[in-house]
Amino acid sequence: MTAQSSGRLLVHGALALVAVGFVTPLAIVLSASFSSESAISAHGYSVVPQQFSTTAYKYVLGDPSAIIQAYGISILVTVVGTSLSLTLMAMLAYSLSRPEYRLRRPLSFYVLFTMIFNGGLVPAYILITQYLHLQNTLLVLILPYLVTPWYVLLLRTYFSQLPREIMDAARVDGAGEWRIFTRIALPLSKPGLATVGLFVMLLYWNDWWLGLLYITDDRLVPVQLYLYRILTNIDYAASNSQLAGVTGDIPIQTVRMAIAVLAIGPVVAAFFFMQRYLIRGITLGGIKD
Repeated sequence: MTAQSSGRLLVHGALALVAVGFVTPLAIVLSASFSSESAISAHGYSVVPQQFSTTAYKYVLGDPSAIIQAYGISILVTVVGTSLSLTLMAMLAYSLSRPEYRLRRPLSFYVLFTMIFNGGLVPAYILITQYLHLQNTLLVLILPYLVTPWYVLLLRTYFSQLPREIMDAARVDGAGEWRIFTRIALPLSKPGLATVGLFVMLLYWNDWWLGLLYITDDRLVPVQLYLYRILTNIDYAASNSQLAGVTGDIPIQTVRMAIAVLAIGPVVAAFFFMQRYLIRGITLGGIKD
């Protein structure tokens, strides 16, 4: 065995150990969600379920219509929000990446300024509820995350690294900026767009804060907020001595694990479909002007 083969084998072995280290916690969470409460209390957590039980899922899914509706709200918000957000940020980033664009520097400063400073929670709450009247609407779950300055700067860097010769040749052939953007820039930027799209999707899917602030209608509750309410109710019941008799029948530990599985399951599935773009797009590079 040559030194090069030995080094490659060593690197692969190290990466395999790192992969096992990342996967093991997920396997433990999944195993605990299918274990009985008594087994976890007696033996602790393990990779393989002890005393297989679906009690935790029966408790969380006690009202199937409610959680299905919550999943529907989250899926709708995630799909619509990610599509609109990626479209707007890509158009803005492409404009900022063109050196000949006259408003490039003022807009870049504006994007950078909003990344560092913001109006604060109270002004934002007053604006959304008193002036825009978006409380208890799906728009309030979509609009606040439409444009994220950091992702705009990442996409700008990616667009600026595209070969200018191709775009110059397209201009000579009579193509306008919109045609160059849709037919050349976007196809060449699939890794970067997929990476930012995955991050934006995670942002929308994992969000429960906007729902907590602006949603009081149970029909518009996203799944993360729905699961958060279940977890909060369990923790409150467990900490209240007057409810000790009630919480005795609730599998508290396994319910927490089941909630985690239901919350991250769709995200893990989406990662497998987008991982090849993520690996290429994660090397977007540093921000340059």
